[in-house]
Amino acid sequence: MAGHLTLALIKPHAHLQRHVGEIISRIEKESFAILLSKVTQLHPEGAREFYAEHKGKPFFPNLIQVMSSGPVWALVLCKANAVDTWREVIGETNPATAAEGTLRKQFGDPSNMTNNAVHGSANDSDAKREINFFFGRELKLVQRLNEISNQRQ
Repeated sequence: MAGHLTLALIKPHAHLQRHVGEIISRIEKESFAILLSKVTQLHPEGAREFYAEHKGKPFFPNLIQVMSSGPVWALVLCKANAVDTWREVIGETNPATAAEGTLRKQFGDPSNMTNNAVHGSANDSDAKREINFFFGRELKLVQRLNEISNQRQ
């Protein structure tokens, strides 16, 4: 059974081009619930860690440069079959060949595949790892607060 959570990232160039509101509106239009969100800045080391599975691929250096070039919006989205549904909304990786109506076609840079506006987890296992990468500290705090609350009852 497919999970209900996925990670979405709004990449730096989409932020700098002021597309965040339109992207979040689309998320809501597609009936995703946004459970957690934050704006952060990835250092190159963090970008390399997050995208480690792409190390050695020709686009990897550009991906690291793009992802550490400005603010990144990280969002935990919730909906039945979240990973697959989000990936349908964002479209294929390359904005030049993404389907009409997808976020990558609308907001991506067709001349630079890594400037594709948004990221989506590839599968449920990646979603869990990626959510923990961006929100692990917050999730641990919530868990600890729940434990304290349960001890007091």
